[in-house]
Amino acid sequence: MIVILAAVAALTAPPPGATACSGCHGAPGSALPSLRGKSEADILAAMTAFRTGARPATVMDRIAKGFSEDETRAIAAWLGSRK
Repeated sequence: MIVILAAVAALTAPPPGATACSGCHGAPGSALPSLRGKSEADILAAMTAFRTGARPATVMDRIAKGFSEDETRAIAAWLGSRK
């Protein structure tokens, strides 16, 4: 039973960097859009566009460049699973 609970916790635990997103996106009173309800594909596309410069930004371009492709995919998957 403990092994199963640990496995479930590992699957639902946020990847490194993912919890920082909620500091701005979805924070009470924030002017930034919430990520709740966004799909994994939408989040991944936005992060990729910020990283490549295809989507203009004031801060997100620099934040997105700090994550590898694998980290970005993990963050998008985790955020996309949070409904």
